[in-house]
Amino acid sequence: MSLTRTQQVQTNGSSATIPTSPFLPVFCAAIAGGIFIADTITPTEFAFGVLYVGVVLLAARFLQWRGVVLVTLGCMALAVLSYLLSQHYVSPGLAVANRLLSLAVIGVAGFLAVQGHSRELVLREQAGLLDLTHDTIFVRDRDDVIVYWNRGAEELYGWKKAEAVGKVTHQLLQTVFPMPLEEITAELFRAGRWQGELVHTKKDGTAAIVASRWSLQRDARGHSFAILETNNDITERKRVEDLTGQVFESSPDGISVIGRDYRFQRVNPVYERIWQMPADRLVGQHVGDLLGTKFFEQEAKSYLDRCFAGESVSFEGWFAHPAGRRYRIMTYSPLRLHSGQVEAALAIIHDLTEHMLASEALRAAQTELAHVNRVTTMGQLTASIAHEVKQPIAAVVTNTDAALNWLGAQPPNLDRVREILGQIADDGNRAGQVFDRIRALVKKAPPRKNRFDLNEAILEVIALARSEVLKHDVSLQTGLATGLPAADGDRVQLQQVILNLILNAVDAMRGLGEGARELLISTEVDAAGGVLVTVRDSGMGLDPNDADRVFEAFYTTKPEGLGMGLAICRSIVAAHGGQMWASANKPRGAVFQFTLPPESDETARAEPTGGGLVV
Repeated sequence: MSLTRTQQVQTNGSSATIPTSPFLPVFCAAIAGGIFIADTITPTEFAFGVLYVGVVLLAARFLQWRGVVLVTLGCMALAVLSYLLSQHYVSPGLAVANRLLSLAVIGVAGFLAVQGHSRELVLREQAGLLDLTHDTIFVRDRDDVIVYWNRGAEELYGWKKAEAVGKVTHQLLQTVFPMPLEEITAELFRAGRWQGELVHTKKDGTAAIVASRWSLQRDARGHSFAILETNNDITERKRVEDLTGQVFESSPDGISVIGRDYRFQRVNPVYERIWQMPADRLVGQHVGDLLGTKFFEQEAKSYLDRCFAGESVSFEGWFAHPAGRRYRIMTYSPLRLHSGQVEAALAIIHDLTEHMLASEALRAAQTELAHVNRVTTMGQLTASIAHEVKQPIAAVVTNTDAALNWLGAQPPNLDRVREILGQIADDGNRAGQVFDRIRALVKKAPPRKNRFDLNEAILEVIALARSEVLKHDVSLQTGLATGLPAADGDRVQLQQVILNLILNAVDAMRGLGEGARELLISTEVDAAGGVLVTVRDSGMGLDPNDADRVFEAFYTTKPEGLGMGLAICRSIVAAHGGQMWASANKPRGAVFQFTLPPESDETARAEPTGGGLVV
């Protein structure tokens, strides 16, 4: 593409018709007529017919190739007609030779004009195709003056063709280069091409980052005459990359990229602090070199292989670390390129050590508080417990006296004595069971999760509180479902919840002057397959507005209460994966309910054996 042709394409666009002056065809016809007259009256030794070449070339400026062919044939016909009409003063052979020469020159001129017109048409069509692309394409000469500017360039930069053509490209666009322009130019002329990222300024003053490709255009002799520059707008992509880079660098988590060769490709500052090693030492290092070959082969490699296969892997636990054991959540996510193949793994380490230590301290405090609450509750039941123990002891004394009397009879009634001794043993066991239940509730022991019969545990609590219930004329009934799934949790803690709810219900009905004092404890299987426990009383009732506040710490309606019992109960139920709530009973009283999940709420921890390092 020569400079002249480039300018023509720029001017003419993709149109198939070259715009010309309306007087040009008339002028062309007048010249043809003048040549015909001159050729006719001039002696044959003068080859005036050659002048028709000018007519053909002039016609090529405003006609398409078919029109050029017709003009060429017309000029050749005029040349023949002139020969026939002219006087031949010389030999006929010379006249024919001159006429054939004229016809040949006219034909060659027409052929070249048609060929040139076809090339121009191809160039115009190519220019039209360049206008269809969204990329910016423009051509500049060796002095960086723009000679072609496509529609993509207009849309990106805001300057129309007429405004851009003739301007120095780097001045118009205020180009910011990644290196000195002299070095770029040297590379362009050495290799014939250059590519890189440039920053251009649009007409409205905003910046555009482009991926730029330069190609040097040479002529047939190898001399450079133009530079084709193609630019792809990557402003948004660079902005996203910058934001992503900021996230990578400023993230509070340790982030690294691990290649399929198990070597670190990139690490962030947090990762450097975790391993107390600069990035330039970590990058390129094999995971096994950092963690140890044994741990890498037994643990880390399997997780990474799953990630390279396309799976997102996450695990957590306590891990060894140069600064001590740390609790971390580790995530491997596959990174894919355009091919869709996993090229690397994005490894993220989230440190939860402080959170886990705080959680353990909180659980210890809650356990201690729950123990204090149980001891306090048992103190409130002192009179009832004394009565509960006094009954079997009194029976033991009575039965002992009776046994002595039967032994003193003549003859001794040994069968009767044996029967009474059996009753004494039963009463002793009753007293022992009371003490066992009390010791289990007041004993300070860490939480233990076991599977147990919840109905049986509820009946044990009812037996312990029976005297308190009877003392306040409360009618306690049970509706315990048969075939109830086994509960999974700490038996003592859940018995504490039941005991608190029973005593609260009894206390709520203590001041009633009239009406039945009824307490119903029921169990059933809920919709999720777990267990639903309900404690329903006919006491003073519950304000619907306070249905949730009763579980707040230190909230109480009792003058002597601390407001911790229900708060502890809800925390115990929550620790078992369940929920607890309260509502008003109909026609009066309150209903307290809680659920326990069908299975243990704990999830298995994927912790490397031996407390190995984690990457």
